[in-house]
Amino acid sequence: MDNQRNLIFAVVLCGLMILLYDSAISYFYPAPPETEQVERATTPEQRAAQEIASETGVAPSVAQQTVNLEEALASGNRVRIDAPRVEGSINLVGARVDDIELKDHRATVDKDSGPVQLFAPAGTPIQNFAQFGFVGEGTQLPDSKTVWQANGDTLSPDTPVDLRWDNSEGQRFRIRLSIDDNYMITAEQTVANVGDGPVVVSPFATITRTSATASKSTWISHSGPIGTFDGTVDYGPDYGDLAEDGPVSGEGQAAWLGFTDIYWLGALVPQGDTGADTGFRSLGDDLFRADLIYDPVTLRPGRQISRTSQLFAGAKESGVLDAYEAAGITRFGLAIDWGWFRWFEKPILWLLRQIFSVVGNFGVAIILLTCIVRGLMFPIAQKGFSSMASMKAIQPEMKKLQEKYKDDKVQQQQEMQKLFKERGVNPVAGCLPMLLQIPVFFALYKVLILAIEMRHQPFILWIKDLSAPDPAHILNLFGMLPYEVPGFLALGPLALLLGFTMWLTFKLNPSAMDPMQQQIFNIMPWVLMFVMAPFAAGLLLYWNTSNLLTLAQQKYLYSKHPQLREAAEREKAEKAKAAQSKQAPESKA
Repeated sequence: MDNQRNLIFAVVLCGLMILLYDSAISYFYPAPPETEQVERATTPEQRAAQEIASETGVAPSVAQQTVNLEEALASGNRVRIDAPRVEGSINLVGARVDDIELKDHRATVDKDSGPVQLFAPAGTPIQNFAQFGFVGEGTQLPDSKTVWQANGDTLSPDTPVDLRWDNSEGQRFRIRLSIDDNYMITAEQTVANVGDGPVVVSPFATITRTSATASKSTWISHSGPIGTFDGTVDYGPDYGDLAEDGPVSGEGQAAWLGFTDIYWLGALVPQGDTGADTGFRSLGDDLFRADLIYDPVTLRPGRQISRTSQLFAGAKESGVLDAYEAAGITRFGLAIDWGWFRWFEKPILWLLRQIFSVVGNFGVAIILLTCIVRGLMFPIAQKGFSSMASMKAIQPEMKKLQEKYKDDKVQQQQEMQKLFKERGVNPVAGCLPMLLQIPVFFALYKVLILAIEMRHQPFILWIKDLSAPDPAHILNLFGMLPYEVPGFLALGPLALLLGFTMWLTFKLNPSAMDPMQQQIFNIMPWVLMFVMAPFAAGLLLYWNTSNLLTLAQQKYLYSKHPQLREAAEREKAEKAKAAQSKQAPESKA
């Protein structure tokens, strides 16, 4: 009776888990709230930040008018960007880099969808842009409406572009822009004072973006403000934290800072040998900004200063980020949130790339990688099974000692240790292999989450994008019916196969369990089937392959250690007999 009540409770609990899964995700990872806030400048850094807001034209609490992207880019006063991996343009009004397309990455799975639009002008639905400028006092400074003069019409790796502006009061401003073969733009900001009196100037650089198009921040992958300060990567705060708690200043010297999505990054890299204030702030209306403000300099007549900053605007490709880190940008490779097991994850990613380069199909590469990893882990699993077999062999003797010394736990433990030593059995040896496997399998799981290489990669038949959920859903007859299936009910073939293979894995496990445990293990695969259904198809492919290999491994190892199955069957029979003898008096009563 108690078992039945417990079973009913477990079923109800599992049902609630399924139904409330999406709500729980929304609760723990909410979208950034729409807030408007006005800040009073109480420090020089805050005053400079508000001056920048005024110069950029995106001051706090000012809602941005929606502007059509095509119309914004069609306006004049632009310098074209044409590099091997990016294209776009620079807006001469305000000296903004506000048009960046990634040539090697499509916007959607459709091959004709065009490249990813990473940066877009202010006011557009996907606004995301960088700006270089100057703040200070004692003279007229360029602002968001200033039209800079360019000495060329195209920025390319071979042709840098100078943006110039003369305030007619004795100060001349220049921003020299250059770009490399990947995703890095270098900006050298110079101001020369040829006037009669001193002026105070601070070069600055900012990145402003909307959170409306940001990827979700989860426990496994951060999305939002990011940077390296005093040699440590800071994966926070989130957009919601900035909107609720106010501006955040960089703690210590910044090596770089910006905003990250799961696959994309916009980051500023300051000149390392000069002082600079850095931080993040909410501008209201889902707008957020990363600030890089160099210390103010008093510029006397006949003198000039220069500050050089870099702007990364591109894809989070591990090899590219590591190359920039090797070139001197501290911990830039950790813009990808590898976590604790990055020493395992990076070799796994490298191996995955190598397999993909040979087979040409990312799904097949995932299958082969899973086979290789499980093959390498097989000796560890085999050792664990051998340890389990040894423990099962001495199980009757252990029970005798437990009965004999049930009133003397100290003596019981001493006799147990003596038995283990005589038979050459290590009781923890069976657990150790499993503990060693956990980091490896978690690393493989995280690589498939973070690897941009999996984005928009097809597998077979209906699976056109392994980074997206399985599109074939039973409840809409595999796409034949015109309605969207809720995430937790989006059961596709991969999710069904996952539930079935996990059920088989538990079913073929001969470990003895009480009836309640047995019922829970019978239900668990189907609960996990619903939970895993919204995940990327590549992850489900990995789990299915792993489950099938586990089944094959079980069959083989149990054939090598028949005593395990025999002992388990014997324990099952004993527990069944004990349960029957217990129920007999209850039925009589």
